[in-house]
Amino acid sequence: MAAALVAVLALTVTAAHADDLKDKKDKVEQELKGAHQDLDESSSQLATATARLDAAKSQLVTAQADLATARGKVEVAQERDAEMQAELATAEQDLVDAEAALTQGTADREAQRQKVANTVADMYSEGDPELIAFSSLLEADSTEELTRRNGVRDVIVGQEARAYDELKAAEVLLEVTEQQVSDARDDVAAKREAAAEHLTLMQQLETEQQAAKDAVVALVVERRDARVDARKARASDVAKIKKLEQEQKALQEKLRQRALAALRRERAAGRSTATGPTAGTLLHPVDGYVTSPFGYREHPIYHYWGLHDGVDFGGGCGTPERASAPGKVVASYWSDVYGNRLVIDLGVIAGRGVSIIYNHAERYTVGVGDVVQEGQVVGYEGSTGWSTGCHLHFTVMENGTAVDPMAYF
Repeated sequence: MAAALVAVLALTVTAAHADDLKDKKDKVEQELKGAHQDLDESSSQLATATARLDAAKSQLVTAQADLATARGKVEVAQERDAEMQAELATAEQDLVDAEAALTQGTADREAQRQKVANTVADMYSEGDPELIAFSSLLEADSTEELTRRNGVRDVIVGQEARAYDELKAAEVLLEVTEQQVSDARDDVAAKREAAAEHLTLMQQLETEQQAAKDAVVALVVERRDARVDARKARASDVAKIKKLEQEQKALQEKLRQRALAALRRERAAGRSTATGPTAGTLLHPVDGYVTSPFGYREHPIYHYWGLHDGVDFGGGCGTPERASAPGKVVASYWSDVYGNRLVIDLGVIAGRGVSIIYNHAERYTVGVGDVVQEGQVVGYEGSTGWSTGCHLHFTVMENGTAVDPMAYF
C-alpha cells in the first residue's frame, strides 16, 4: 500500500514538474516572440512619416467632404442661375410686348385725335351744330317734323360725343400701357441686377470648388509622397530591428552563459542556488515615475502585439541613473534602437543569474570592466536611439531572458 502511495505521489510530482516546465517553455517562447517583434518605440523618421501620412489621410477625408459640399453648392447655384435666366428672358419678352403695345397705343391715340379733329372740322364747316339744330327746330312745320329734326340733332351731337369718348378711352389705355412698360422695365432691371449678383456668387462658388478640388489633388499627392516616405522609413527601421535582433541574441546568450557560470560557482562554493522571492532586492534606478510598464501591447504604428521588455521611467533629461545593486559592467555600446546601452551583471540573486540593462542614456559614467556599487551614479537620462523624450528603459534579465523589473523592487 505504501509503495503504491509512493508511486502515485511520484507520478503526481512528475506530472506537476512537467506542467511547470511546459508553462515555463510557453512563457519563454512568448517572451522570445515578443523580443523578436519588439518595436516599443520607433525611429523619429518613421514616427514623423507616419504622423504625416495619418495627417494627409485625415485632411484628405475633410477635403473630399469640402469638395462634395462645394460641388453641391455649385449645382444648386447653376440650377438657380438657369431659373433666373429663364425669368429674365420672360421679363425681357414682356417688356418687348409692352413696348410694342405702347407704340401701337400711341399710334391709336394719334389716329383717334385726328378722327376727332376731322369730325369737329366737318361739323363746324356747316356752322355751329347747336345753332343749326335749333334753327331746324324753329323751321319745323309739324310735330312729326320737329321730332325728325330733333333726331337729326341728336345724331350729330352723339357722333361728336362718341368721337371724344373713343379718344378718352385711347388715352386711358395708353396710360395703362405706359405703366405696364414702366413696370416691365423695372422688372427687367431688377432681374438683371439679381442675375449679375448671382453671377458673382456663381464665380465665388466655382472658385471655392476649384480651390477644394486643388486641395484634394494636393493631398492625394501628399498622401502618396507620405506613404512612400513611411515605407522607406519602415524599411529602414526593419533593417535596424534585424540588426538589433542579432545584437539581442548575442547579448542574451552572453548573459545566459554568465548566469550559468555564476550558478556553477555558487554550487561549487557550496552555496544554495534554490530560487526564492525577488521583491526588494533591487533599488529603483532613478527618482522618477513609471511611464510605461513591462508587458505585451500593441505597437502604435505597426499594430502588432509584442513585448515591451522593460519598464520606462520618467524623470527628465539629465536625471542621474544609479546602479540598482552591486555588479560589474559587462557591455556598453550604441544601438540604433536603444541608443546608449549599459549592461551590468549582478551575479546570482535568489537563485537566478541576474543582469540589468540601461537604455537611451545621454551618457554613462562607467565603462566595461568597472565594478559598481549599489546607488552609484552610472549615467544620466537621455533620449538617444528610438525615443520620443528623455527617459530610462530599464530591463532585468534572468538567465538571459527579460522579466518584469517591478518584481525586483
